[in-house]
Amino acid sequence: MKASKNQKKVCLTFIGVLLTTVIIAQDRPSPAATANGTINGTSVTINYSSPGVKGRVIWGGLVPYDKVWRAGANEATTFEFSDNVVVEGEDLTAGKYGFFVIPGKSEWTIIFNNVSDQWGAFNYDQSKDALRVTVEPVKSDEMNERLVYKVSDGGVSLLWENLEVPISIE
Repeated sequence: MKASKNQKKVCLTFIGVLLTTVIIAQDRPSPAATANGTINGTSVTINYSSPGVKGRVIWGGLVPYDKVWRAGANEATTFEFSDNVVVEGEDLTAGKYGFFVIPGKSEWTIIFNNVSDQWGAFNYDQSKDALRVTVEPVKSDEMNERLVYKVSDGGVSLLWENLEVPISIE
C-alpha cells in the first residue's frame, strides 16, 4: 500500500515535532542532575534540576524567604534512602520522598514529603509531610553558579550561590 502525500506530510510533521521536543528537553535551562552516595551503608539518591545563578539575587529574591521551595527547578527534588535513617536526630523510614525547604535568613525548614512525584511545589500538601527539621545555613567556601547536592559521610549539603545548607543524616 502506497502512502498518500497527506500521510507523508503528517508523518514528517510528527517526526519534526518529536525531534524538536527531544532537542528542547535536552537543552533545559535547569538541567536534570543526580547525586548518589552512601551514608553508613545506606544508599542515598537525590534527583533534582540544577538552576543557575545567572547574575540574579537568589536568596530572598528568586527564592523567597519563608515560602515552600522545591529545592531545585522543574519537578520537585526527590530523596531516596535504601534503609531507615536519622535526619537531624529524627527518624525517617526508608523510601522515596519529595524534598522541599522553607528558606529563612538564619534558619531553614527541611521537609521530606510522602508525595515524591510532583511538579514544583504547586501542589505541596503539608499534611503529607513525613518529617520536618530545622537547620542553619552557612556561607559557602566557594561560589556555586549551579545548584548542587553533595552526599558525604555526615549527611547531605545543598550548595548554591554563596550558601551551603548542611543536613545531618545518619
